[in-house]
Amino acid sequence: METATGKVLGRCFPRHRQDEFLVFLKQVARAWPWGELHVVCDNASAHTHGEVTAWLARHPRVRLHFTPTSASWMHQVETFFGVLTRQAVRRGSFASVPDLVAAIGRYIAAWNADCHPFAWVADADQILVKAASRHAPARPA
Repeated sequence: METATGKVLGRCFPRHRQDEFLVFLKQVARAWPWGELHVVCDNASAHTHGEVTAWLARHPRVRLHFTPTSASWMHQVETFFGVLTRQAVRRGSFASVPDLVAAIGRYIAAWNADCHPFAWVADADQILVKAASRHAPARPA
């Protein structure tokens, strides 16, 4: 998801390993070939695999940033996944995985035709305080 516009570049894979993540990274890098490219990820092991790290070393304009564990609420694409689930997946009945993938593709195309960025309801300072408090060490009783 391009956070400035809300445009989504979607791709469904049967698995989520480093191979699929590298295919996706290359697709994103081709779609946005100019300047630095900042990709926000969760902490899945596929995102830090040696093959991914080696590819990133050869493509220094692409930088990964990781959300803290249990902080998917900070990742705007997760908000989009929630909207997609509520509006396209949960309401549907799919005879096969290809039917589901096609429905997701149609939804993304419709979204992109009238996309918009998500707006935070809190300012950056409030978000950072919330993130820090969720990951602070437990206090002794």
